[in-house]
Amino acid sequence: MGRKVTVAVCSINQWAMDFDGNCKRILKSIEIAKAKGAKYRLGPELEITGYGCNDHFHESDTCLHSFQVLAELLKSPVCEDIMCDVGMPVMHKNVRYNCRVIFLNKKILLIKPKVDMANHGIYRELRWFQGWGKPKIVEDYFLPRMIADITGQTTVPIGDGVLSTRDTCIGAETCESLWTANSPHIAMALDGVEIFTNGSGSHHELRKCHTVSDLVKSATMKCGGIYLYSNMRGCDGERVYYGVHSLIAVNGDVVVASEQFSLTEIEVLTATLDLEDVRSYRAQTSSTSLQASRSTPFPRVRVNFALSDPGDTSIPSVEPFAVKLHTPEEEIAMGPACWLWDYLRRSGQSGYFIALSGGIDSSATACIVASMCHLVCDSVKKGDEQVIQDVRRITGDSTYTPTDPRELASHLLVTCYMGTVNSSVETYTRAQNLAEQIGSYHEAITIDSVVNAAVGVFAKATGKAPRFRVEGGSSRENLALQNIQARSRMVLGYMFAQLSLWSVGKPGGLLVLGSANVDESLRGYLTKYDCSAADINPIGGISKTDLRSFIGYAMETFNLPALQGIMDAPPTAELEPLADGKIAQTDEVDMGMTYKELSTFGRLRKIAMCGPYSMFCKLVHQWKDNCTPSQVAEKVKHFFRMYSINRHKMTTLTPSYHAEAYSPDDNRFDLRQFLYNPRWTWQFRTIDDQVKKLEDQPTTPVTTQSLLEKDSAVFNHSKSSNKSKQAPSTVSKPPDEEVPSPRSPQRASRKRSAGDSALDGNSKRRRDSSDGLNTNSNNGNGHSHAAGESPLKRFGQWIKDKVSSP
Repeated sequence: MGRKVTVAVCSINQWAMDFDGNCKRILKSIEIAKAKGAKYRLGPELEITGYGCNDHFHESDTCLHSFQVLAELLKSPVCEDIMCDVGMPVMHKNVRYNCRVIFLNKKILLIKPKVDMANHGIYRELRWFQGWGKPKIVEDYFLPRMIADITGQTTVPIGDGVLSTRDTCIGAETCESLWTANSPHIAMALDGVEIFTNGSGSHHELRKCHTVSDLVKSATMKCGGIYLYSNMRGCDGERVYYGVHSLIAVNGDVVVASEQFSLTEIEVLTATLDLEDVRSYRAQTSSTSLQASRSTPFPRVRVNFALSDPGDTSIPSVEPFAVKLHTPEEEIAMGPACWLWDYLRRSGQSGYFIALSGGIDSSATACIVASMCHLVCDSVKKGDEQVIQDVRRITGDSTYTPTDPRELASHLLVTCYMGTVNSSVETYTRAQNLAEQIGSYHEAITIDSVVNAAVGVFAKATGKAPRFRVEGGSSRENLALQNIQARSRMVLGYMFAQLSLWSVGKPGGLLVLGSANVDESLRGYLTKYDCSAADINPIGGISKTDLRSFIGYAMETFNLPALQGIMDAPPTAELEPLADGKIAQTDEVDMGMTYKELSTFGRLRKIAMCGPYSMFCKLVHQWKDNCTPSQVAEKVKHFFRMYSINRHKMTTLTPSYHAEAYSPDDNRFDLRQFLYNPRWTWQFRTIDDQVKKLEDQPTTPVTTQSLLEKDSAVFNHSKSSNKSKQAPSTVSKPPDEEVPSPRSPQRASRKRSAGDSALDGNSKRRRDSSDGLNTNSNNGNGHSHAAGESPLKRFGQWIKDKVSSP
């Protein structure tokens, strides 16, 4: 009797609607899995179509072509003697499902529809699919004739079933189910399923990767079992990069995991694991065994096939290992770089163009292209034939084999400094030095003639010439003169992108890269149709704070010392006249807020789902050390005014790499109106009412002496009340209503305990109860008391909560 199974997971770089390429990559992954001795091969979610088909899923052609690909897989000798688990859309009773199709030796064993649909963040699965709503029920699916002719089957089971082989039991869940509170693997484990499979399409997001490994380890630690997780890889045609580890875990330990970021199109991982380890792990927990004995069974599809081999005791099992988790700086260096490579090689273009200003944002974009060149050279050194073919096709040189990232950058990247009379020597020099160190083909030009021509046309037509504010002009004139400079750069940028290679006798054109970060997009601190208007933007989903950290990382990792001056310089648009040759304009002054504050606003608005009032309520406590309630209110109002005035810019925002959970991407992630009433009259009035209440509170500083005096007064009163046998309801309350407002510096600096929080929060609730906002009737210390309880005991509890250390 065999006990050890060899299973395989795959990370495959699929492309939405590329049925030819997708089919070839699936077959190649199965071939590799078989060569490594695997008896079960699991692929990513919707790998036949690609995950990002979106509304193409509504088309009957998409289902038709999926079955045509499935027919090719069933007929291929590569797929013999291995259980294959592939993802594709299936229409059953006129309902479209996101399915796993599991087949073996030209027979379909089970079609397993996805149960839990992802419909948050960037996901819109309920637009195209329905979740299987019949728990533990299997129905007959009538196969298309093209499939029935190959398998000899008329119907196959579809639904919430599991597979029983000769040696184990296998159950499938898909992507989102791992994240849900009542994941299917729980019920499966209680019904004896020993191997769980999960074909997934999980995208990269900064600081997210640990989530998957934590969830998989948690699932198998609690339930026991072997968990296979296959994730899509790369850019399949959208704003996201599928960059989460594929992995295999057993009994709470990860035993193998793929690379998170890689240019390799197909990565197959296998692991040999002992089924007896699963059985022993589960049997030792009596509570789990009791629950299992009461569970209701899943429909079982019997399969006359074994994943193990007799006499396999000599085969070693794999051992646990630690999954490598990248720092945010490494994620920025590799994730967008892989995304850019996929976009470039699939777009048919010959490279990238960047308007390099010498500031952090455009420099970060250039550094990501430099990182891409490093990744390409590393893959070439490893002998990746697909990467070699791609780079030769892109450069138009059939013999080219890149070895030096700087030399490769000279083929793939054109940068241009577009200065005006308002530009400084410092930014010109920084851009020049960075371009030289990266290796890009660099030009430095002045665009004053273009700007002056546009202003001249306006002046001739209207008889009025606009002036900058420092020259006596109005704010409207000042802004218009800044915008025409920025928009001129966009127009010239596209001209250079189209003709730069032509000018040096090379074929092809360049893709224009944008360089607006997520914070500036959120605030609207960009000119519509300026250099933020591009073909794609690798940093559009990354915060300014993270970009600064990345610049420091890139400086060391890629040996780019020119970045030091860029990091040290204050961010500036350089669109207003210089003062004595020096920069007089900075971004944070222009915006009326710091980048750190902007990131905070962004996270509260999107991740915490805060409107103006809720944001104020949170920040009035978070910022109490540095701001009064009135100051916090003005900051919140200013942010929402600017956000609402500029929201229309998001409708034309360049497609950006999705990396941040508070991205304002209007395409499908952050769906909101773009015509607002920027006065927010009701919301701001609610904030003003709360500010007035907070500022009307007593502001007596809290000191140890004042607390002792209050404690003594209450203690004496409690003693006299106790002696006179008064009812507890007549005893004076502890002086929680005299707690100072958040503006008090002494209170702000005092270390708060859990008791303090309860006291302050409930005292606020009592004050608010009169206007109906909250009618909480608990006592000030957060405890309710039975009638007749000793006042001394009540006071003792209060003083304990008040002064105890956490």
